[in-house]
Amino acid sequence: MNVVLDDRLLIEELLVGVPNSGMQLHTTAYWYYRACRAAVLGAGGHLSGPFRGLQPLEQQRAISAMLQLPERIGLPPTRQLVPLMVEIAERHPKLNLLNLEAVAAARALAATIWLSPEAANGVLPAVLDGEQIAWEIVTPT
Repeated sequence: MNVVLDDRLLIEELLVGVPNSGMQLHTTAYWYYRACRAAVLGAGGHLSGPFRGLQPLEQQRAISAMLQLPERIGLPPTRQLVPLMVEIAERHPKLNLLNLEAVAAARALAATIWLSPEAANGVLPAVLDGEQIAWEIVTPT
């Protein structure tokens, strides 16, 4: 089974791991970018918070891990996603680029999206329901 991790859960996976029981993990380019930006430039929000509590050497290792996305985490190709994003945007014209990419990735991969509690409070869950795409809330440790 394919799973698309949001930015906060991608950070969780790279720092401590998420329980995946043999699932194939993926993320999106925008969620990956936001996770890297939080690691390098974060101001202590829900994305960068996990890095603040680390000792300096551990923090540097964690940042390096973010900047070198492991091959075991899939990143769907843009050529496949853009046509799907356009199709989805026709149905949801106010959806932002980050969320369009997430919906398209889930569609392209026939995946379930795992959302952190913060992301689950946004507009994405209603769109996923409307698109009949499975999603779950996964709470980071």
